[in-house]
Amino acid sequence: MNSIDDTPRFVDRRGTGSSKWDGMEERFGVSDAIPLWVADGDFSAPTAVQEAIRKRAEHPVYGYTEYGEGFYEAIRSWYARRFGWEIEREWIVPEHGVVLSLNLAIEAYTEPGDGVIVQTPIYPPFLSAVKRHKRKLLENRLVVEENGCVIDFDDLEAKAAEAKLLLLCSPHNPSTRLWSEGELLRIAEIAERHDLIVVSDEIHADIVYRGERYIPFADLPGMAGRTLVLHAPSKTFHIAGLNTSFAVIPDDSLRRRYRLAHERAGLDNGNVFGIVALEAAYTGGEAWLEKMLEIYESNIAYVREFMAERTPAIHPLPVEATYLIWLDCREMGLGDEELKKFFYHEAKLLLNPGVSFGEAGSGFMRLNAATSGELLKEAMGRLETAYRKWKEGQ
Repeated sequence: MNSIDDTPRFVDRRGTGSSKWDGMEERFGVSDAIPLWVADGDFSAPTAVQEAIRKRAEHPVYGYTEYGEGFYEAIRSWYARRFGWEIEREWIVPEHGVVLSLNLAIEAYTEPGDGVIVQTPIYPPFLSAVKRHKRKLLENRLVVEENGCVIDFDDLEAKAAEAKLLLLCSPHNPSTRLWSEGELLRIAEIAERHDLIVVSDEIHADIVYRGERYIPFADLPGMAGRTLVLHAPSKTFHIAGLNTSFAVIPDDSLRRRYRLAHERAGLDNGNVFGIVALEAAYTGGEAWLEKMLEIYESNIAYVREFMAERTPAIHPLPVEATYLIWLDCREMGLGDEELKKFFYHEAKLLLNPGVSFGEAGSGFMRLNAATSGELLKEAMGRLETAYRKWKEGQ
């Protein structure tokens, strides 16, 4: 491993076409807010990635590009080192994005009207993908407890009886749950009992705290034959704009069916810079990632401590993975539109409204802590001011 010991650097992204920063007025109708919404970080990518892209850019032709052996080996080595899972080269299917893979998997393994389980609240493309393909949306709502969200396994068992596919999010977005081995094994038992195919979005697998171990779902006993693992370096290394991801599909039949859907969509070749970025990130970005995780942990701890002391009616759930914070605002007694107005127009903070993650997210907001500590301090100051005004009006 050729890791480069570089430190992530906060970057002002305004004026660069950033969706997070430059699209706020069109999307939210606010121009003077601090954007803490989309899961996109404000830090420089690893030096190894920057250098690899720079070197490739020096070649003056940016034509159709193949996925070379370095692409596959970088992924295999990363999984072996980070997760202890030895995957085969032929299991890896290069792709242009995890959301795209979700849609292709639904097309590949189900027919219109078939049941597809999602565990809400959930990343919005899970919901739209099921509806867009005219499948039956089966919601297995998570239960909110003091120490975080938990799975209602009785309900999951009932929903599994009328489903063909389970869209799993592991680690879970937005609740930030890192499902325990016991929880994953219970999901696996239900999937096997009801012959479910499991599509596991594991894009946040690299962003895990407190020495906890992320477990790829397909690596569980008996799950390799019914699971697709979807992953990408995009969230981990702040390179989402390069649209490069992959699916790990150990089963030959499932892989063939997925590839057919991929081909029907007319997809071919890869992003010339995304390919070299992935290779560089997985071979030279590990030391950078460890420092990035320390920054996230510090930011998350600051926000949680601040809210506990200054805005006690807003309850941040414990964060086990991702750089997101799921805020339980139900104690404020505001409707979802009122809650958005409070954050967007009173506090001048742009967060993802919980209801966009499904009805199970009503009364919640999602905050992205992948920005500078200074910006978060300014954001918390704005929140406290707005909160005091709201409190005075009670």
